Amino acid sequence: QVQLVESGGGLVQAGGSLRLSCAAFGGTLSSYGMGWFRQAPGKGSEFVAGITRSGDMTHYADSVKGRFTISRDNAKNTAYLQMNNLEPGDTGIYYCATTRRPSVTIMASLHDYWGQGTQVTVSS
Repeated sequence: QVQLVESGGGLVQAGGSLRLSCAAFGGTLSSYGMGWFRQAPGKGSEFVAGITRSGDMTHYADSVKGRFTISRDNAKNTAYLQMNNLEPGDTGIYYCATTRRPSVTIMASLHDYWGQGTQVTVSS
């Protein structure tokens, strides 16, 4: 069973940047596509970004396109989410998750292993 551990969240002012990491333990991350999701207070889970197993394809939610970059280092068993020009609307708990699908999928139900989440708070 794969364990995912997110880190890198915190409090940042609008316009600032954060880099989230998702480290995998107990499995080989290169066997899975990766997704980042977030949940804002009082709202449901929202797809943020996804990347295929090899990293050759990525997909972003319209709300973060041009500001966020998803990447992965399979040798380090770690995925990343670089977040630039953060906005208060980006506030929430960010989760990474694995998928067995060969292509990027925005559906949370098609992701199997999930991390515990890391809090991102953007102040105006």
